[in-house]
Amino acid sequence: MTVPFRPAESEPGAPHRTAAPSDEAALEEALSCPTPGLCRTFADLGGGDILVLGAGGKMGPTLARMARRALDACGRAGQKVIAVARFTDPAARRGLEAAGVVTVAADLSDRAQVQALPEAADVIFMAGQKFGTVDAPETTWMMNTYVPALVAERYAGPSTRIVAFSTGCVYPNAPVTAGGSRESDPLEPVGDYANSCVGRERIFTHFANTLGTRVALFRLNYAIDLRYGVLVDIARKVRDGEPVDVTMGHVNVIWQGDANARALQCLAHAACPPFALNVTGPETVSVRALAHRFGERFGVAPILVGEEAGTALLSDASRSNALFGYPTVPLDTLVGWVADWLARGGRLLNKPTHYETRDGKY
Repeated sequence: MTVPFRPAESEPGAPHRTAAPSDEAALEEALSCPTPGLCRTFADLGGGDILVLGAGGKMGPTLARMARRALDACGRAGQKVIAVARFTDPAARRGLEAAGVVTVAADLSDRAQVQALPEAADVIFMAGQKFGTVDAPETTWMMNTYVPALVAERYAGPSTRIVAFSTGCVYPNAPVTAGGSRESDPLEPVGDYANSCVGRERIFTHFANTLGTRVALFRLNYAIDLRYGVLVDIARKVRDGEPVDVTMGHVNVIWQGDANARALQCLAHAACPPFALNVTGPETVSVRALAHRFGERFGVAPILVGEEAGTALLSDASRSNALFGYPTVPLDTLVGWVADWLARGGRLLNKPTHYETRDGKY
């Protein structure tokens, strides 16, 4: 069933956020604020340092900061959060270090550099490539299968927990009326990128099954920042009078802060064989409804093209919501925040999600 807008009940003790971030500093604070559930998880988790691999992407910096803040909040200030990336942007690296995160510059495709990385009991693996696959599929396969093999080899054994970021693209487009693909459904990826992501999952599964590493496969779609994401893509097109293609007529979305918290909480669920989890919001969201909602906010009529297909790239996140509660930032709040951000001229990353893609070509 399609639910355009439905407020959700958050986890106990986690009130919904209502105040829209006023600037990037406030946005970064909100994205990295640990949920009460994460603090409880970390208090019970124990373990050593947390290593965030591929921490230079869109989600990595706020996830690393959230981990640091959650450890501090539950009295584990002595445990390190170590962020690893190429760090081509020195300012991003300085920002992490100012927040108490240890940084290490490394190329994860280099075996020697991976072997030289610090020891860690808990690993969040976020490295990967999606866009540019059509032009250089070999690079995508290298990043999404070879790099995981190097990491799985380096951090192997039952004393290690790995949360490996994956994607809802490992599933085929599913009937909209069915509520999305479930973790038990067969993986039927479309295109090189999606196939390489299944390859990433298979690599981590192989090392888990042969060496006993505890792994969680974190199948995420789509995380929402106010500077990028599906909602930003739709809102910007409506605001600027550009056509919105509704052929991929339905999506799932989740506040990036909630996605960060759930990724870190998945350390407690890492298992051998691996534990797979769909992570997204509870609603099946109508793209048409979103376009009209943003049109109301901007005072314009959206330009809609195409007709909704009977299938879409959708995930059933019932298991995730049962474990962690509904997101702390509901869909309706997210829509308002994105509209306000664009209306105020907030900075955008100019990194379209291409959510409308149906043929797997990115």
